[in-house]
Amino acid sequence: MLRRRKFLHFSAVAIAASAGRVLAGPQSYPNRPVTLVVGFSPGGNTDIVARILAQFLSRRLGQPFIVENRTGAATNIATEQVVRATADGYTLLVASAANAINASLYGNLKFNFIRDTEPVATIASTPLVMCVSPASPAHSVGAFIASAKADPGKLNYASSGVGSPPHVAAELFRMMTGISMLHIAYRGDAEAIADLIGGRVHVYFATLPGSIGFIRKGALRALAVTATERSAALPEIPAMTETLPGYEATIWNGLNAPKGTPGTIVSELNRSVNAGLADPALTARLADLGAIVRPGSPDDYARFVADETAKWGRIVEQIGVHLD
Repeated sequence: MLRRRKFLHFSAVAIAASAGRVLAGPQSYPNRPVTLVVGFSPGGNTDIVARILAQFLSRRLGQPFIVENRTGAATNIATEQVVRATADGYTLLVASAANAINASLYGNLKFNFIRDTEPVATIASTPLVMCVSPASPAHSVGAFIASAKADPGKLNYASSGVGSPPHVAAELFRMMTGISMLHIAYRGDAEAIADLIGGRVHVYFATLPGSIGFIRKGALRALAVTATERSAALPEIPAMTETLPGYEATIWNGLNAPKGTPGTIVSELNRSVNAGLADPALTARLADLGAIVRPGSPDDYARFVADETAKWGRIVEQIGVHLD
């Protein structure tokens, strides 16, 4: 009888453990690789942020997080891919400031970024850098504004494309200072920086990762970073607000899932992203890009995106530029 009771006891334990494994298997997240979709080419700011985060999430959650670059239409192709994906947490978007700008810039989008995605977490923000050639007579933002006002319409500015963050950042600067400048659009950051160094354009609101090497070796002169505070990556360069109170134009990244993704998955991802943003090794790598980590809840991120979309929507309307 004792032997039989022991057999029944061990059988019950084995069955319970087996049932636990069966229940835990499909319901645990993640139990297969996760794709992080990026709307920019490899090597850019968003791509680097995505790969740093993917490495951390892979270690923490025990499954590969794979970065997939889907370029085109100013990140709209990548965003639509995620919007149309199954809402199971296995296809995620590494969003950017472009998503907030595009909401007003494009008139025929097949999705609504805020309505059709679930906000998961803010990742980081990075200032742009107002740069001029070393040959420029302007050694400060104030001197640049004075020079532009002394010769209205004589200066031009580069951008990495119509509606890009450098474009709208320069337009915000132009509107807040009342100066007149001609816009010259390039295909990307590298082309714009090359012509700025060559003296073919007068100013460019460059990405910090793309310009910091040129700034450090003296090929570009940085006048200001476009955040509300100085950047630890360029501590000697003033923040724009020191000359132009109220100005802010940062590029940022966050994580979004398809609408309808279960709340348990969103919560797990949010906890994991925030754990990464508290990890010294990860934050040090982001700091090398000039990025500032932005931990918070999904609701915090949703409010931030709504504010950014409204802010850049006003600027796009004032610029009067719309794309199909």
